[in-house]
Amino acid sequence: MTQTGKLSKRNFIISIAILAFMYFVFGFVSWINAILIPYFKIACELSNFESYLVAFAFYIAYLVMSMPGACLLKKVGFKRGIVLGFFILASGALIFVPAAMTRTYGIFLTGLFTMGTGLAVLQTAANPYVTIIGPLDKAVQRMSIMGVCNKFAGIVSPLIFAAFTLKATDKELFAALPAMTEAARSLALDELVRRVILPYSCLSVLLIGVGLFIRYSSLPEINTEEENEELTESCSGKSNIFQFPYLILGALALFLHVGTQVIAIDTIIGYATSMGMDLISAKTFPSFTLTATIVGYIVGIVCVPRFIGQTDLLRICTVTGLLLSFCILFIPGHIVFKGYEIAVSIWFVVLLGLPNALIYAGIWPLAIRNLGRFTKIGSSILVMGLAGNAILPLIYGHCVDWVGTRQAYWVLVPCFLYLVFYAVYGYKITSWKLR
Repeated sequence: MTQTGKLSKRNFIISIAILAFMYFVFGFVSWINAILIPYFKIACELSNFESYLVAFAFYIAYLVMSMPGACLLKKVGFKRGIVLGFFILASGALIFVPAAMTRTYGIFLTGLFTMGTGLAVLQTAANPYVTIIGPLDKAVQRMSIMGVCNKFAGIVSPLIFAAFTLKATDKELFAALPAMTEAARSLALDELVRRVILPYSCLSVLLIGVGLFIRYSSLPEINTEEENEELTESCSGKSNIFQFPYLILGALALFLHVGTQVIAIDTIIGYATSMGMDLISAKTFPSFTLTATIVGYIVGIVCVPRFIGQTDLLRICTVTGLLLSFCILFIPGHIVFKGYEIAVSIWFVVLLGLPNALIYAGIWPLAIRNLGRFTKIGSSILVMGLAGNAILPLIYGHCVDWVGTRQAYWVLVPCFLYLVFYAVYGYKITSWKLR
């Protein structure tokens, strides 16, 4: 098997380009949930809590399927595992067709879970590639490049989805729905939800094509089963993955971080519409948050490690995220945007994208370092942490029904407090014994 540490400069650049393209696809598939949530809330007549099951069904697959994904990668290798991951992703997109024909929310959730399963396999393979393929002290640079591709896809995917599924006249349709008879409303909603058939059918074909492209690409296989000399000492005496406390604590940090990230992106349309904005006008807010995230990634690419170490930057970002969370909750005032009077606090939700960009990129290399032959299983545990995308939005959705959209953002505060702990101290813990 090809070892990534021995790649030529040309093969290294090609591999980075292939991985960047993969992360673009990951983002395109993932961040479309930001508009699926309010879209299904209308089309399937859901409560706030029920609508956030979109994120739950999609991301809970990371928790359920990451370990099977690691076993799959161990059996077939990283590269073939990536190909299978894309095929699973494509099958999930195809499930949207019967779901739309019957307007059955449960079938939509099945499709989302299947797509999440594909991504669980893909991310279990792709993240170690990015971390291992070059020097560890520049891992945040490579993760930032991947993040730019991922979040740029997140900017365009809701807009493309909206172009396929939303019409200029839908504003009047949404306003008229409550007054319609049950039969007329059912027909209108059937027509609305069937608009997803074309984009998701096209997406399925595209994903199959990407899988075939990866199969015949020059992306190298990596072998983490054998320890190199540098890792022999750090792994000596280790019999299982739970003997690496910084990894387990890092998985919890990722669980909380990705939850805060998806809350900042997937809930912002709901926050805007709670202020009286319609879905057509509010659909651009996730793009604002993702643009702030891209700016954060660019900072990481430029500054690390030339001007600041990735660990120091992680500390700055976690503290900044905590401060912005308090700003969302306590800064008063309103401004006029697109003819609507909206709370200033929504812009602090947008700004959360800036520190959130570099928290993931900072945690992953710290948590997966020096695992040697445990890298695959360690990667799967970290990917399981991405289930925070499923749990925290659901908690937020419940809080919205309970205390309102703005006060529900209190869920961010304990998350960022733990992230500050991990960035300052938690990543240093190499033993569960108290000293």
